[in-house]
Amino acid sequence: MRVRTGRVGALVLAGFLLAGGAVGCAGKGERPQDQAAPVSVAETPVEDAAADEPTDEPSPSASAVAALGTAPSRKPSASPSKKPTRSTGAAPKPRAVAKPPTETKVPPPPPKPAPSSCKPSYKGPQASRADVKAALSAAAGRTYWPSSAPELKIPLNLVKATAWQESGWQSNIYACDGGVGLMQVMPATATWMNQRFEQSYDIADYQDNAYLGANYLAWLTKYIGDMYFEADYRLDADLCTAELDSCLLNAVISAYNYGHGAVAREGKPLAIPNPSYVRNVRALMTECVCLGY
Repeated sequence: MRVRTGRVGALVLAGFLLAGGAVGCAGKGERPQDQAAPVSVAETPVEDAAADEPTDEPSPSASAVAALGTAPSRKPSASPSKKPTRSTGAAPKPRAVAKPPTETKVPPPPPKPAPSSCKPSYKGPQASRADVKAALSAAAGRTYWPSSAPELKIPLNLVKATAWQESGWQSNIYACDGGVGLMQVMPATATWMNQRFEQSYDIADYQDNAYLGANYLAWLTKYIGDMYFEADYRLDADLCTAELDSCLLNAVISAYNYGHGAVAREGKPLAIPNPSYVRNVRALMTECVCLGY
């Protein structure tokens, strides 16, 4: 889970897996849209909420990068344009000014960026694609807020796409900035989540790593949904318009990459500081080669 200063991550290049290559860490000074998507997510602390909103995505620091699969079959559109069709009605537009957060205990501050010369490492055996698919499916199938928000669900294609964007479904990859495994969870974030939800997830176990990532997506959904969307927790792509800040789905994806504090700020409008990452994950949700595994 990730820092505002950026990380290099799962670069989805056409034909890359077929070529059997591996990608090195990105160089300094490159534009974010020209680089790999970040590999892990570390939250921005709420104390940073008073900082000015970033106008551009920062140049990613070095982090875990590895050979992945083919790119989406077509270039992602600038943003989704479908209109709401669910019988339950359209989701409310995001509030112009956020409500106070319902969660007062938030994730820890992000780590420092990794040095540009750093390369990812691998520990232990890598889980098979079949095992990873089963783990991600089980994680998406859980109800993470059974009492206060039992209707809150994390779409399976969102979990799969996030894991692909973050690690290329590599269960044993360790990023230079500390991100671990499939969902590139930070150790400090895992500790916080285990304490917050009274669990004992093992960040190094690929199944628990999938639960941690999906649980964090659920936490972001609840956190941002309460602040901006009147507790409407639907993560349907059909509820998004041409504006990236129009729907909860885009906000949750953005916050997984940039941290909750960069997206949701009390008394401030909803922010999407990393449009490239959001568009990548949105495209992967429908076009990722991983969906066929």
